[in-house]
This record gives sequence, structure tokens and C-alpha cells, in this order.
Amino acid sequence: MIVYKKSKGEFLTDIEDFIIEDIVRENVHAKLHRKVGDSEYRSWQNSLQYMGNILRSEAIPLDAGIAIEYNIPRTGNRIDFIVSGQDDTGKEHAILIELKQWDNVQLTEKDAMVRTRFAHGPSDELHPSYQAWSYSALLYGFNETVYTENIQLNPCAYLHNCKDLSVITNPFYGEYIAKAPVFCKDDKIQLREFIASFIKHGDKKDLILRIENGRIRPSKALADNINSMLKGNAEFVMIDAQKVIQEEALAIATSSSASKKNVLIVHGGPGTGKSVVAINLLAKVTKKGLFATYVTRNSAPRVVYESKLTGSMRRSAISNFFKGSGAFTDTKNQCLRHAYRR
Repeated sequence: MIVYKKSKGEFLTDIEDFIIEDIVRENVHAKLHRKVGDSEYRSWQNSLQYMGNILRSEAIPLDAGIAIEYNIPRTGNRIDFIVSGQDDTGKEHAILIELKQWDNVQLTEKDAMVRTRFAHGPSDELHPSYQAWSYSALLYGFNETVYTENIQLNPCAYLHNCKDLSVITNPFYGEYIAKAPVFCKDDKIQLREFIASFIKHGDKKDLILRIENGRIRPSKALADNINSMLKGNAEFVMIDAQKVIQEEALAIATSSSASKKNVLIVHGGPGTGKSVVAINLLAKVTKKGLFATYVTRNSAPRVVYESKLTGSMRRSAISNFFKGSGAFTDTKNQCLRHAYRR
């Protein structure tokens, strides 16, 4: 869901009228049904003014699309700012911008992690380039509009209060900066040029709305990737009853629908292979174009399986298939048609 969507010209008018943060707050109330804290409100006041300054250029068309606070479906992730339009060849682009108010950043030894200070004290946080890139990977992997219509996503990060580039652009984070460049306080012109290099013409086909309405379904490339990694891993080979249960569960999953919901409960002691069945089902159900999630209360099993599937402890698109049970606390109750036990 998108909290705010207008053209660049309309966005700049809202900036000049000093009402942009109020519009965003009202839309959060109306669309997301949640209250906005003082710190979040102030962040819009500050960051959106900076983005207004960046966009005040004839090099970026007035009818380019602008979106604020795009909440990616089925996740707790949201993209701070999007600029959409077309390049000189007519190809559609969306610039995904991660906005940060950080003014001080410290290096860590953790992959894709930096340390910064908040009111409550220092905290280890994801590098903004990693965040921006991971959101684009999420859309490429799961948004049908993006991967079927060959939408070009161009992620980046903007730390408008940060002057010291030594940490945020450290070679330790080079892998992610290459995928999503990071711009700091004195990089206004460079960020403007980055946006203008992709957005030569306006959003003629309402790209942002099409992304918002895109069906959430794993791409074939992502499904094939998971499936191939399982096949090459002997730990995930199923035997005897495990295979029987998998096929029964697969049949139930593929025959289910929004109006015909089912649940299968599998009983078994430690070491009987319940997790092996679950991981294989994750791959098989995804291969069929259905949306599947591996859910556990504890994080340890999720981390282990993610690392086995990706081949390293680094986060990737695979991580989007693994969630904690707390991610569903706000999910509405659903009626089940049948319950199966094994």
C-alpha cells in the first residue's frame, strides 16, 4: 500500500505549502490505521524537504511519479521514497530511495551492518545501501508486475545529514554500494543526476499504481533457484514417510483457495524429519507459483536454513521466505474448511 502518490509537480506544491508532512500523517491514519509518533513526523518534515530540493530541476520532468512510504505487501518493509518515469527509449524505471537522518556512522565487523546513535543510545543497523537493494530484490522476486513487465528498479540511499563519507562508503560495504549507491549531505547534485539519468520522461502509464496492484507471487527464477539448491543438498533428501507426507501436503496446498482453506498438522518426535519436509514443501509450493513462508517462533532454525540455502550467512532474497511467528500477530482470523492430521 502506498501512503502518498502524486506527480513531482504536485509534490513540490505540497512542499512549498508546508503541508507535506501533514498529508502523509493523515494518509497513514486513513490507510494504515496507525498513529504517527513525533520522531516519525519530524523525519518527514526534514527528509521530504531535502527531497524537494533534489527534485527542483528541469532535468527531472514535472509529471514524474512520486510515492512516499510504499508498504511492500506481506512484509513489514516499506520504501521511503520512489520516483518513477521513463528513459529515452521508453523503458519504465522506478528509483527506490532509502532516506536516513543519521549524522554519525561507525564501522562494524558485521556484514552490511553499521553503528549509529539514536536517542536511546548506539545501535547496529543495516547499511542503507543494503536496505535499498534488498527492497528492489524483494520486488524483483515477488511482484508479478515488476518481473513480467521488465520494470527497471534503481535503488539508492540518501543520508542528508551525514557529511563524513569515510565510513558509509567504506570498501567493506562495497558490494552493496555497487548495487545501490549512497549519497550524503554534500552529494545533492550527484543524487539529482542519478535520478535524472533514468527519469527522462514522466510516468505515462502510472507505474507506481501498477506496482502497488501487482500480484504477490514468486518469480520463476527465484523458485528455480531455491529448487536447485535443495536438489544439491543431501541433508534435504526425503525418505519413506517424509515423502508420503510431502505429497499429501502438496496436494492439499494446490487444491486450496481463498474460499477453500485447509490445514495439515503433522505429528512426529525430534529427528523424524518434520523440518526436512517443511523445507522441501517451501520449494515445491513456490515452484508452483504459490506464496509460501517457513514460520518458526525461534530465530535459530530460520538462520540455519537460510544459510544452508544461500551458501553463506549473508541475507538475500531467500530471507523473505522465512519469518517469525510474531510477524502474524496483526493478521485477521481466517476460517478453515478442513483440518488434516498426520
